[in-house]
Amino acid sequence: MIELVNIRKIYRMGSVEITVLTDIDLTVQPGEFMAVMGPSGSGKSTLMNILGCLDRPTSGDYCLESRNISTLSDDELAAVRNAKIGFVFQTFNLLPRFSALKNVEVPLIYGGVPARKRRERAVPLLERVGLGARLEHKPTELSGGQQQRVAIARALVNNPPLLLADEPTGNLDSRSGEEILNILTELNRQGVTIIIVTHDPNVAAQCKRVIQLKDGRILNDQVIT
Repeated sequence: MIELVNIRKIYRMGSVEITVLTDIDLTVQPGEFMAVMGPSGSGKSTLMNILGCLDRPTSGDYCLESRNISTLSDDELAAVRNAKIGFVFQTFNLLPRFSALKNVEVPLIYGGVPARKRRERAVPLLERVGLGARLEHKPTELSGGQQQRVAIARALVNNPPLLLADEPTGNLDSRSGEEILNILTELNRQGVTIIIVTHDPNVAAQCKRVIQLKDGRILNDQVIT
């Protein structure tokens, strides 16, 4: 599904260059459940942004489902993000004035999907994450765990093959975090490829593969059996 070859990312500030990622080679097969770990400043977020087509590498090639993402225009990248990648963030990023249902429908609104079809696709997803009785509740009327479930449903509404989660349990209590991990684990069993950025070894232990970054390089790549 994913192939990174000699990925480098350099940020330039005036005459100063800061190298964030160096010679990253990585292959991810369809259906993998992978954690990306490392200390602050190791390049985790930059790597996730490149995988999510939110940023471009300075050099190297990124192929997603055999398509070289590195050569695409901004509009083409946006189309790939909408069709191929779902995002789950630590801060939920829900629209406060929208109901749970409307929040899940947002990617479909951008895609020009008619209202009836939007509802037909969004409602089953909210039911799938246990929020069938909370369709019209706004984010302020939901717990943190419930808000993250809405975010997961939103990430899945376009049926993407790849789900990227950046510290998805970071703002949750232990029970809610466990519930979110259970949902992600079940989604992976159903065939969704999932990559999680996390500092939490308990989260990483639920994954099948763990990548350790340090100083912008892959320090370790471990398959968990």
